[in-house]
Amino acid sequence: MTVLKNDRYLKALLREPVDMTPIWMMRQAGRYLPEYKATRALAGDFMSLCRNAELACEVTLQPLRRYELDAAILFSDILTIPDAMGLGLSFGAGEGPKFAYPVDSQRAVQNLPIPDPEDELQYVMNAVRVIRRELKGDVPLIGFSGSPWTLATYMVEGGSSKSFTKIKKMLYSEPHLLHQLLDKLAESVILYLNAQIKAGSQAVMIFDTWGGVLGHREYKDFSLQYMHKIVANLVRENEGRKVPVTLFTKGGGGWLEAIAATGCDAVGLDWTVNLSEAKRRIGNKVALQGNLDPSVLYASPEYIKMEVKKILSDFGQGSGHIFNLGHGIHQDVPVQNPKILVDAVHQYSKAYHQQSAV
Repeated sequence: MTVLKNDRYLKALLREPVDMTPIWMMRQAGRYLPEYKATRALAGDFMSLCRNAELACEVTLQPLRRYELDAAILFSDILTIPDAMGLGLSFGAGEGPKFAYPVDSQRAVQNLPIPDPEDELQYVMNAVRVIRRELKGDVPLIGFSGSPWTLATYMVEGGSSKSFTKIKKMLYSEPHLLHQLLDKLAESVILYLNAQIKAGSQAVMIFDTWGGVLGHREYKDFSLQYMHKIVANLVRENEGRKVPVTLFTKGGGGWLEAIAATGCDAVGLDWTVNLSEAKRRIGNKVALQGNLDPSVLYASPEYIKMEVKKILSDFGQGSGHIFNLGHGIHQDVPVQNPKILVDAVHQYSKAYHQQSAV
């Protein structure tokens, strides 16, 4: 088994005893940090940064130098798979992602290749290997992918969307075509995440950012079904240790039981879900990750600490909670505030683990 100096994140995912509640932050490596902005400028553009293993490693490690986080997350993007499928991904200055060749027909779906993780996506695996080497066993490394539904939204819409009219038109008028696309994406994600695990990721997470825009039945048919397939086909042990998987659907509070039933180890929660209610519903089956509103990081130190205490109290005694934001950190939060958050979680959570710590 790989020796980790700090493995409380992996233990909490498996609901094993820990000394304090672990914490990491979605988008913890990113543009709220001045050192990240300098590194991105050095790379030239966002995708060049992702494709440079040494620079991707550097930005992965930057937040760990500032804050006592319990995990590192691979610096990459959820759109690496669609990019590797040849859709012409670009990021304009101050704009979201755009695809030059949106998926809008039967022929477009049929022509999509399933990328080889060690060929078209080898730069991601190289980054994983370099990051693992440079972490030196300090904390575990999280790998990730977008969910098939979330990837499909960008591919069909041609970029970001507020209304999702194009993909919902496909869903309701050509559901068979959308299922073909989602099935191909699920196969791609399985290969991609298993390659990340083989390269050194010690836990993986699936980001279903746009699952919450679906109707109740449609979520299960067009999003959850495919995440379930991915979970069932992931490598769940590597280097003599279990490889936990977390599913996170933003806006997914209505489907917690169904998400937990996929066989995942943890369910991510956004800030619209009460943590104590989630624990009552699924906490005996899976670990829970979340769920501070990222905007709380604009608040005073006293307010941040108060919110930490509330969330820790909501979960209560014992392991199985990974403290996180309910979505990604905002780019203009004061850089000192995440330290207040991280330190408060560690300080105040010890009392909840005194009887279970080993």
